Amino acid sequence: MNEINEIGPRLRELRETSDYTLEQLAKELGLKKEVYEAYEKDGKDIPISVIYEVANKFGVDFTEIVTGTPARLDTYHIVKRGQGRTVNRNPEYHFEDLAYRYADKIMQPLLVTLEPTDEPAKLITHSGQEFNMVLEGTVVVCIGDKEFSLTAGDSIYFNPTIPHGQRCGGAEKARFVTVIAE
Repeated sequence: MNEINEIGPRLRELRETSDYTLEQLAKELGLKKEVYEAYEKDGKDIPISVIYEVANKFGVDFTEIVTGTPARLDTYHIVKRGQGRTVNRNPEYHFEDLAYRYADKIMQPLLVTLEPTDEPAKLITHSGQEFNMVLEGTVVVCIGDKEFSLTAGDSIYFNPTIPHGQRCGGAEKARFVTVIAE
């Protein structure tokens, strides 16, 4: 919490990189423009509930906004299509838009195609963090004993030290992009 005085600038940067105007975000948060503008200038008086709302809206961890340090995922975070800070705002997917920054490295994505099958997902573990984004079809992401059915435009970040796997969740093949940051 030592960096709490930097919340305002981080909120402004997050809003601007997500192509939101001050008016748009204030309206979506149910706040007067002047009130939210003051939060971005001086984050000391910003309610925790507003920080949470902004974090959820743009798919950023609360701790990252408060401290300025990317939070390490302990479990998983799902972003459904049209929610959060994901490239599915764009009408088309481009691999260069999907590069995921981890520390000082850019990790390039891999395209995975899954054929329909009745077999369960093979569960594996590895270090780092993983990001999956579904491009077409339905992908069932298994993390531990939980299963998440994701369709085109949905994405999930998770800690892959938890046993996990992916399988096709429909009658047609599915494709997704995966990025693993060690």
